[in-house]
Amino acid sequence: MKKPLLVGLAIAAQLAHPACARHEPAPGQQSPVAPPPGADGPSPAQSAAVATTAFGQRVEERERMVRTTMEARDIRNQRVLEAMRRVPRHGFVPKRVRHEAYADHPLPIGGGQTISQPYIVAFMTQAARPGPEDRCLEIGTGSGYQAAVLAELCGSVYSIEYLPEVARVGRENLRRLGYAPERVQLRVGDGYRGWPEASPFQVILVTAAPERVPPPLLQQLDVGGRLVAPVGPQSRYQELELWTRRRPGSKRDAFEVERMMTVRFVPFLGDEAEPSAPDR
Repeated sequence: MKKPLLVGLAIAAQLAHPACARHEPAPGQQSPVAPPPGADGPSPAQSAAVATTAFGQRVEERERMVRTTMEARDIRNQRVLEAMRRVPRHGFVPKRVRHEAYADHPLPIGGGQTISQPYIVAFMTQAARPGPEDRCLEIGTGSGYQAAVLAELCGSVYSIEYLPEVARVGRENLRRLGYAPERVQLRVGDGYRGWPEASPFQVILVTAAPERVPPPLLQQLDVGGRLVAPVGPQSRYQELELWTRRRPGSKRDAFEVERMMTVRFVPFLGDEAEPSAPDR
Protein backbone atom coordinates (compact mmCIF):
# COMPACT_ATOMS: atom_id res chain seq x y z
CA MET A 1 0.00 0.00 0.00
CA LYS A 2 1.26 3.47 -0.89
CA LYS A 3 2.24 5.61 2.05
CA PRO A 4 -0.53 8.16 2.58
CA LEU A 5 0.07 11.87 2.54
CA LEU A 6 -1.18 13.34 5.80
CA VAL A 7 -3.00 16.45 4.65
CA GLY A 8 -5.16 17.15 7.69
CA LEU A 9 -4.80 17.66 11.43
CA ALA A 10 -7.23 17.11 14.31
CA ILE A 11 -8.78 14.34 12.25
CA ALA A 12 -9.08 11.88 15.10
CA ALA A 13 -11.18 14.31 17.08
CA GLN A 14 -13.47 14.87 14.14
CA LEU A 15 -13.81 11.15 13.56
CA ALA A 16 -14.77 10.62 17.17
CA HIS A 17 -17.19 13.55 17.12
CA PRO A 18 -18.22 14.09 13.49
CA ALA A 19 -20.55 16.96 14.40
CA CYS A 20 -17.90 18.93 16.26
CA ALA A 21 -17.14 22.42 14.98
CA ARG A 22 -20.24 22.17 12.87
CA HIS A 23 -22.59 25.11 13.26
CA GLU A 24 -25.65 24.27 11.23
CA PRO A 25 -28.32 26.86 10.46
CA ALA A 26 -31.79 26.25 11.79
CA PRO A 27 -34.14 24.47 9.37
CA GLY A 28 -35.05 26.82 6.55
CA GLN A 29 -32.47 29.39 7.63
CA GLN A 30 -29.56 30.39 5.43
CA SER A 31 -26.06 31.14 6.65
CA PRO A 32 -24.99 34.78 6.57
CA VAL A 33 -22.43 35.72 3.96
CA ALA A 34 -22.07 39.47 3.63
CA PRO A 35 -20.57 41.42 6.54
CA PRO A 36 -22.41 44.41 8.01
CA PRO A 37 -22.27 47.60 5.91
CA GLY A 38 -18.93 49.32 6.31
CA ALA A 39 -17.26 46.14 7.60
CA ASP A 40 -16.25 44.73 4.23
CA GLY A 41 -12.59 44.57 5.13
CA PRO A 42 -9.85 47.03 4.24
CA SER A 43 -10.19 49.64 1.52
CA PRO A 44 -8.63 48.91 -1.90
CA ALA A 45 -5.69 51.17 -1.01
CA GLN A 46 -5.16 49.37 2.30
CA SER A 47 -5.41 45.96 0.61
CA ALA A 48 -2.87 47.02 -2.00
CA ALA A 49 -0.42 48.14 0.69
CA VAL A 50 -0.83 44.93 2.70
CA ALA A 51 -0.58 42.76 -0.41
CA THR A 52 2.56 44.52 -1.60
CA THR A 53 4.18 43.90 1.77
CA ALA A 54 3.03 40.27 2.10
CA PHE A 55 3.96 39.25 -1.45
CA GLY A 56 7.41 40.73 -0.95
CA GLN A 57 8.06 38.90 2.31
CA ARG A 58 9.69 35.48 2.77
CA VAL A 59 10.34 35.10 -0.95
CA GLU A 60 13.40 32.92 -0.38
CA GLU A 61 11.35 30.54 1.77
CA ARG A 62 8.78 30.17 -0.98
CA GLU A 63 11.51 29.53 -3.52
CA ARG A 64 13.04 26.85 -1.28
CA MET A 65 9.59 25.31 -0.73
CA VAL A 66 9.04 25.07 -4.48
CA ARG A 67 12.49 23.63 -5.19
CA THR A 68 12.59 21.04 -2.41
CA THR A 69 8.97 19.89 -2.10
CA MET A 70 7.65 20.36 -5.65
CA GLU A 71 10.29 20.53 -8.38
CA ALA A 72 12.30 17.81 -6.64
CA ARG A 73 9.26 15.54 -6.86
CA ASP A 74 6.66 15.44 -9.61
CA ILE A 75 5.33 18.98 -10.00
CA ARG A 76 6.31 20.06 -13.50
CA ASN A 77 3.60 22.54 -14.54
CA GLN A 78 5.44 25.87 -14.68
CA ARG A 79 2.30 27.97 -14.20
CA VAL A 80 1.51 26.06 -11.02
CA LEU A 81 5.06 26.42 -9.75
CA GLU A 82 5.00 30.17 -10.38
CA ALA A 83 1.68 30.50 -8.52
CA MET A 84 3.15 28.61 -5.55
CA ARG A 85 6.16 30.94 -5.62
CA ARG A 86 3.95 34.02 -5.72
CA VAL A 87 1.18 33.41 -3.15
CA PRO A 88 2.35 34.23 0.41
CA ARG A 89 1.23 31.18 2.38
CA HIS A 90 2.18 32.92 5.63
CA GLY A 91 -0.71 35.32 4.99
CA PHE A 92 -3.18 32.44 5.21
CA VAL A 93 -2.19 30.82 8.51
CA PRO A 94 -2.72 31.97 12.13
CA LYS A 95 0.08 33.99 13.73
CA ARG A 96 0.90 31.24 16.22
CA VAL A 97 1.99 28.88 13.40
CA ARG A 98 3.21 31.47 10.89
CA HIS A 99 6.82 30.44 11.47
CA GLU A 100 5.88 27.04 9.98
CA ALA A 101 4.08 28.47 6.95
CA TYR A 102 6.54 27.06 4.40
CA ALA A 103 7.07 23.66 5.98
CA ASP A 104 5.59 20.82 3.94
CA HIS A 105 2.85 19.77 6.32
CA PRO A 106 -0.71 20.87 7.13
CA LEU A 107 -1.40 23.52 9.75
CA PRO A 108 -4.49 24.16 11.91
CA ILE A 109 -6.55 27.21 10.95
CA GLY A 110 -9.35 26.94 13.56
CA GLY A 111 -12.78 25.36 13.59
CA GLY A 112 -11.19 21.89 13.46
CA GLN A 113 -9.98 22.63 9.92
CA THR A 114 -6.52 22.77 8.34
CA ILE A 115 -4.59 24.29 5.49
CA SER A 116 -3.22 21.48 3.35
CA GLN A 117 0.48 20.87 2.98
CA PRO A 118 1.99 22.89 0.10
CA TYR A 119 2.84 19.81 -1.95
CA ILE A 120 -0.73 18.55 -1.98
CA VAL A 121 -2.02 22.00 -3.00
CA ALA A 122 0.41 21.98 -5.91
CA PHE A 123 -0.37 18.36 -6.81
CA MET A 124 -4.15 18.88 -6.88
CA THR A 125 -3.80 22.10 -8.82
CA GLN A 126 -1.51 20.50 -11.39
CA ALA A 127 -3.90 17.56 -11.78
CA ALA A 128 -6.80 19.94 -12.45
CA ARG A 129 -4.79 21.82 -15.14
CA PRO A 130 -6.47 25.22 -14.71
CA GLY A 131 -6.29 27.46 -17.77
CA PRO A 132 -6.19 31.27 -17.89
CA GLU A 133 -9.81 31.50 -19.07
CA ASP A 134 -11.21 28.68 -16.94
CA ARG A 135 -14.06 29.07 -14.47
CA CYS A 136 -12.98 27.26 -11.30
CA LEU A 137 -15.02 26.05 -8.32
CA GLU A 138 -13.47 25.23 -4.96
CA ILE A 139 -15.38 23.33 -2.27
CA GLY A 140 -13.89 24.19 1.12
CA THR A 141 -12.49 27.74 1.22
CA GLY A 142 -10.74 27.19 4.54
CA SER A 143 -8.10 29.86 5.05
CA GLY A 144 -8.34 30.92 1.40
CA TYR A 145 -4.90 29.67 0.29
CA GLN A 146 -6.05 27.24 -2.41
CA ALA A 147 -8.49 29.85 -3.74
CA ALA A 148 -5.62 32.34 -4.01
CA VAL A 149 -3.49 29.84 -5.93
CA LEU A 150 -6.39 29.21 -8.31
CA ALA A 151 -6.93 32.96 -8.71
CA GLU A 152 -3.38 33.21 -10.06
CA LEU A 153 -4.20 30.60 -12.70
CA CYS A 154 -7.90 30.83 -13.63
CA GLY A 155 -10.18 33.37 -15.23
CA SER A 156 -12.56 33.33 -12.25
CA VAL A 157 -12.81 31.45 -8.97
CA TYR A 158 -15.91 30.54 -6.94
CA SER A 159 -15.33 29.14 -3.46
CA ILE A 160 -17.76 27.70 -0.91
CA GLU A 161 -17.15 27.15 2.81
CA TYR A 162 -19.59 25.32 5.10
CA LEU A 163 -18.44 26.71 8.46
CA PRO A 164 -19.28 30.43 8.89
CA GLU A 165 -16.43 31.12 11.32
CA VAL A 166 -13.91 29.55 8.95
CA ALA A 167 -15.44 31.36 5.98
CA ARG A 168 -14.91 34.68 7.73
CA VAL A 169 -11.22 33.94 8.19
CA GLY A 170 -10.79 32.88 4.56
CA ARG A 171 -12.64 35.91 3.30
CA GLU A 172 -10.59 38.30 5.46
CA ASN A 173 -7.34 36.73 4.27
CA LEU A 174 -8.28 36.88 0.59
CA ARG A 175 -9.61 40.43 0.63
CA ARG A 176 -6.70 41.72 2.72
CA LEU A 177 -4.25 40.32 0.17
CA GLY A 178 -6.04 41.90 -2.76
CA TYR A 179 -8.15 38.99 -4.05
CA ALA A 180 -11.29 41.02 -4.71
CA PRO A 181 -14.73 39.59 -5.61
CA GLU A 182 -13.93 40.07 -9.31
CA ARG A 183 -11.22 37.43 -8.88
CA VAL A 184 -12.66 35.23 -6.10
CA GLN A 185 -16.36 35.06 -5.26
CA LEU A 186 -17.19 33.53 -1.87
CA ARG A 187 -20.21 31.83 -0.42
CA VAL A 188 -21.15 30.23 2.91
CA GLY A 189 -23.20 27.11 2.32
CA ASP A 190 -23.27 23.42 1.59
CA GLY A 191 -20.66 22.54 -1.00
CA TYR A 192 -22.58 19.38 -1.89
CA ARG A 193 -24.81 21.49 -4.14
CA GLY A 194 -22.00 23.40 -5.77
CA TRP A 195 -22.73 26.75 -7.40
CA PRO A 196 -25.19 25.87 -10.18
CA GLU A 197 -25.91 29.39 -11.41
CA ALA A 198 -22.18 29.93 -12.14
CA SER A 199 -21.73 26.57 -13.90
CA PRO A 200 -20.42 24.97 -16.01
CA PHE A 201 -16.94 24.84 -14.50
CA GLN A 202 -13.80 23.71 -16.26
CA VAL A 203 -12.12 22.98 -12.90
CA ILE A 204 -13.57 21.79 -9.60
CA LEU A 205 -11.36 21.18 -6.55
CA VAL A 206 -12.78 19.55 -3.41
CA THR A 207 -10.57 20.13 -0.38
CA ALA A 208 -12.41 17.89 2.09
CA ALA A 209 -13.23 14.20 1.80
CA PRO A 210 -16.72 13.01 0.77
CA GLU A 211 -17.45 9.30 0.74
CA ARG A 212 -18.57 9.73 -2.89
CA VAL A 213 -18.25 12.62 -5.29
CA PRO A 214 -21.49 14.64 -4.95
CA PRO A 215 -23.57 14.20 -8.14
CA PRO A 216 -24.39 17.95 -8.35
CA LEU A 217 -20.68 18.70 -8.70
CA LEU A 218 -20.33 16.25 -11.56
CA GLN A 219 -23.39 17.78 -13.22
CA GLN A 220 -21.74 21.21 -13.04
CA LEU A 221 -18.50 20.00 -14.68
CA ASP A 222 -18.08 21.16 -18.28
CA VAL A 223 -17.24 18.73 -21.08
CA GLY A 224 -13.48 18.38 -20.90
CA GLY A 225 -13.53 19.72 -17.34
CA ARG A 226 -11.54 18.21 -14.47
CA LEU A 227 -12.67 17.53 -10.91
CA VAL A 228 -10.12 16.58 -8.22
CA ALA A 229 -11.33 15.27 -4.86
CA PRO A 230 -10.22 12.99 -2.00
CA VAL A 231 -12.86 10.26 -1.91
CA GLY A 232 -13.57 7.66 0.75
CA PRO A 233 -14.77 7.08 4.31
CA GLN A 234 -13.22 8.84 7.29
CA SER A 235 -12.57 5.50 8.97
CA ARG A 236 -9.54 4.99 6.70
CA TYR A 237 -7.43 6.80 4.13
CA GLN A 238 -9.01 8.21 1.00
CA GLU A 239 -8.03 8.08 -2.66
CA LEU A 240 -7.33 11.32 -4.48
CA GLU A 241 -9.36 11.02 -7.67
CA LEU A 242 -9.33 12.93 -10.96
CA TRP A 243 -12.67 12.95 -12.80
CA THR A 244 -12.65 14.19 -16.41
CA ARG A 245 -15.95 14.70 -18.23
CA ARG A 246 -15.67 13.18 -21.71
CA ARG A 247 -19.22 13.83 -22.92
CA PRO A 248 -22.55 15.21 -21.70
CA GLY A 249 -24.73 13.14 -19.41
CA SER A 250 -24.95 11.97 -15.82
CA LYS A 251 -24.05 8.31 -16.31
CA ARG A 252 -20.77 6.97 -15.02
CA ASP A 253 -19.47 6.32 -18.53
CA ALA A 254 -19.57 10.07 -19.27
CA PHE A 255 -16.50 10.40 -17.04
CA GLU A 256 -12.99 9.07 -17.00
CA VAL A 257 -11.68 8.46 -13.47
CA GLU A 258 -8.05 8.22 -12.37
CA ARG A 259 -7.02 7.33 -8.83
CA MET A 260 -3.80 9.16 -8.15
CA MET A 261 -2.64 8.64 -4.54
CA THR A 262 -3.69 7.72 -1.04
CA VAL A 263 -4.36 10.75 1.19
CA ARG A 264 -6.02 11.79 4.44
CA PHE A 265 -8.29 14.85 4.49
CA VAL A 266 -10.68 16.36 7.01
CA PRO A 267 -14.34 15.32 6.51
CA PHE A 268 -16.65 16.83 3.93
CA LEU A 269 -19.18 18.76 6.04
CA GLY A 270 -22.80 19.39 5.15
CA ASP A 271 -25.56 17.32 3.61
CA GLU A 272 -27.45 19.52 1.18
CA ALA A 273 -27.99 22.57 3.36
CA GLU A 274 -29.30 25.43 1.21
CA PRO A 275 -26.43 27.72 0.08
CA SER A 276 -26.67 31.43 0.73
CA ALA A 277 -26.37 34.34 -1.64
CA PRO A 278 -22.90 35.10 -2.99
CA ASP A 279 -20.56 37.62 -1.40
CA ARG A 280 -20.27 40.59 -3.74
